[in-house]
Amino acid sequence: MGRFSVWDYVVFSIMLAISAAIGVYYGFARGGQKTSKDFLMASREMSAFPVALSLSASFMSAITVLGTPAEIYRNGIMFCMFAFAYFLVVLCSAEIFLPVFYKLGITSTYEYLELRFNKYLRLCGTILFIIQTMLYTGIVIYAPALAVNQVTGFDLWGAVVATGVVCTFYCTLGGLKAVVWTDVFQVGIMIAGFSSVIIRASVIRGGIGTIVNDSYHGGRLNFWDFNPSPLQRHTFWTIVVGGTFTWTGIYGINQSQVQRYISCKNRFHAKLSLYINLVGLWAILSSAALCGLSLYSIYKDCDPWTSKKVKAFDQLMPYLVMDILGDFPGVPGLFVACAYSGTLSTVSSSINALAAVTVEDLIKPYFTSLSEKQLSWMSMGMSLLFGLLCIGMAGLASLLGAMLQAALSIFGIIGGPLLGLFVLGILVFFANEFGGFVGLLSGFFVSLWVGVGSQIYPPGRNRTKPLHLSVAGCNISSLNLTTGPSVLAKPTTRPAIAEFYSLSYLYFSAIGTLTTVIVGIIVSLLTGGLKQNIDDKFLLTKEDFMSNFTGIKAMIAEKREKWQERQKQFTEADDGTDNPGFNQMEMEDTNK
Repeated sequence: MGRFSVWDYVVFSIMLAISAAIGVYYGFARGGQKTSKDFLMASREMSAFPVALSLSASFMSAITVLGTPAEIYRNGIMFCMFAFAYFLVVLCSAEIFLPVFYKLGITSTYEYLELRFNKYLRLCGTILFIIQTMLYTGIVIYAPALAVNQVTGFDLWGAVVATGVVCTFYCTLGGLKAVVWTDVFQVGIMIAGFSSVIIRASVIRGGIGTIVNDSYHGGRLNFWDFNPSPLQRHTFWTIVVGGTFTWTGIYGINQSQVQRYISCKNRFHAKLSLYINLVGLWAILSSAALCGLSLYSIYKDCDPWTSKKVKAFDQLMPYLVMDILGDFPGVPGLFVACAYSGTLSTVSSSINALAAVTVEDLIKPYFTSLSEKQLSWMSMGMSLLFGLLCIGMAGLASLLGAMLQAALSIFGIIGGPLLGLFVLGILVFFANEFGGFVGLLSGFFVSLWVGVGSQIYPPGRNRTKPLHLSVAGCNISSLNLTTGPSVLAKPTTRPAIAEFYSLSYLYFSAIGTLTTVIVGIIVSLLTGGLKQNIDDKFLLTKEDFMSNFTGIKAMIAEKREKWQERQKQFTEADDGTDNPGFNQMEMEDTNK
């Protein structure tokens, strides 16, 4: 197995340099970031396409690049049922949450909680978001660095610090515009990295058909499992229902995502960005799935994990890249740039969102005398601070286990109760501050209890149902397989309640959301929620559903107006030429 070459480091360095250059450009273009609105919201002048690519780039973090193919290699292609969940997530985000956020013109989503309930719930939401984002960002920075380091020899802490510093640099200098446009560049890098693996694997195996055929005979094309049991890790229902709750907590209310689509120049572009992003999500999922099936096709007879060539499933993709692309100088570097482009896009959006909620929720309400210029400098300072803190948080990520499940678990435990609180505010007209607070507290403790319990008593193989991995094609005499991999070990004694902790991790968010909503409704009814008068602008109304059509009409009217203006300029132009020589000739002819 080869190690990283000079050309690989060059390719990786070029990716970092271009990302930093984009930050420099937007730091000084048009006079730089003059106000906090410029820095945090890109002056609310973004169009749909770059925002859509930015949303997709943040989704395709290093966790997706490394974790999803390994998940499919180990457990089959059922993970692709997320395609249905993504559709429902985008639909809910675009038609329920976006209309309310956009018409209020807010910068921080948690500002809505004060407008709808009170400042204490806004503070609770802000604090939970900061905790959630810091933990998640730690995983995003550290886990891929560890996986790549152990396989390729790529320097671990050098990669952690380099990506963290570059992210912090262009976020601090260029604000949200830099975040969005670096994401657009990084999407291209990520697609190139995935494509290089898929194309090379297809050449080695004799085509995509062979890869699919190998996967079929290996049981990896297990699309459909309609087992209704919530205790089984992945079924159609856990992925579609649980995944919809989990990802709606990200796309619908999470500041990192919402901040970008409400920076669009109008509501139509904001909604369009989400629907274009859906196509991107499907393309990313398909690419990751093909990489996972390629992994299986190449290693179906000699599993690198069982044969202890890698220490964790998250290292499988780097191992495959070095195995099949190691002889092509610079190409392994392209894949590592692909993984770290995912890291940069996710971390940069997190840093920018953390700066936004800190300035909007923790500074502006209590320091009202600050000028826009001071707030702009404050926003830059917060970006710098959170960038450094995120690098520090990377050290904690090694305690959280496999990347993909750990990341989704964090979003479920914290994001679920927050999603429930926003659902109460937007959809339940009689929900009041008492119901919101008690509901949020209840939802958080219930989801935390279940999440922590599942870490103490992880589900057994009968619930996770990992597929068979073979070492029949390995050199058995050189392998030490006397003891099974430690990750499969189970506690010798399990209390009765441990069975409840086998609940699929994808239901953590659903439990938190439903607990918050149900408790919130009951408490609101008991504390006079029906007697309050709530302004319709804080609720989802039927007029909000018509915003799609009004947006289309406005866009058509805008295009028609521009076309008419061009036609007017054309008809008013002189039919002749302005060349002085021709004008002189015309005058002489007239004199004759």
